[in-house]
Amino acid sequence: MEINKETITEWLKTLQDSICSALEQADGGAKFAEENWTREEGGGGRTRIIKEGGVIEKGGVLFSAVSGDAPDFLFKEKEHSTVSSNEDVKVKPQFFATGVSIVIHPNNPMVPIIHMNIRYFEMTGGVKWLGGGIDVTPHYIFEEDAKFFHSEIKKVCDKHNTNYYSKFKKWADDYFYINHRKETRGIGGIFFDRLNSDTEMSFEKNFAFWQDVGKAFAPIYVELIKRNKNKTFTEKNKQWQLLRRGRYVEFNLVYDKGTKFGLETNGRVESILMSLPKIAGWEYDFKTEKGSEEEKTLSLLKKGIDWV
Repeated sequence: MEINKETITEWLKTLQDSICSALEQADGGAKFAEENWTREEGGGGRTRIIKEGGVIEKGGVLFSAVSGDAPDFLFKEKEHSTVSSNEDVKVKPQFFATGVSIVIHPNNPMVPIIHMNIRYFEMTGGVKWLGGGIDVTPHYIFEEDAKFFHSEIKKVCDKHNTNYYSKFKKWADDYFYINHRKETRGIGGIFFDRLNSDTEMSFEKNFAFWQDVGKAFAPIYVELIKRNKNKTFTEKNKQWQLLRRGRYVEFNLVYDKGTKFGLETNGRVESILMSLPKIAGWEYDFKTEKGSEEEKTLSLLKKGIDWV
């Protein structure tokens, strides 16, 4: 297909449809409810929420395509080196951004939280890039699941560029890091941003990689659900799940750039904060028991673990 904002938008809508169908089948009970919304400055989206299911307590698969005046913070962040200064510009540059974002919070604490986002951004003057990633936040880290997840993501990367997995895994380790806790949000995955063309890959080739990241979500998470949805758990496990969700909330509200972008571009608040769990918990100065599964999980919330 021709790669432009119209065809990218339609492809993302189709991806949203296929992922929702796969998740409904894996859940076995709940169905997604859809809400269409518009943004006054331009664009809108389709928010799909699933809740109180057999597997999924709360989750969302969101599509959006928004446009308008480029927000000022784009000109302030040093990493946006392709964007010129906005000082003394009488007419603000226009932007267009579209993407699919997913966060799933399961009922069973043995099933992990998962997040994926793939997005496309363009702006007046020919600036354009791809971004995204996929990462897993287990309440309890099972090493065989972590190895499976990272192996599948590495296959996607290696199909397109054998340097991408190590490069984007490190980026994920650094990005999904709760600095005030000195721990990673979960077991990471891959993260990339401002991906256009470089010495190795054209924009077209990077676009094919970007698509494959999106298509990898459903089979990977369905497998993780199958492995863990029938495991037994205790009230202690549920209380630990709430604490781990609390860490997830801390990251998303303090550090996540997607949340910042949505709020600073007057996005729909309910959709932006969809990533938060229905219930989370915090306990003052919580300490894990020595030799416990909780202690083991905390010991593995580190950067640079080689899972494959």
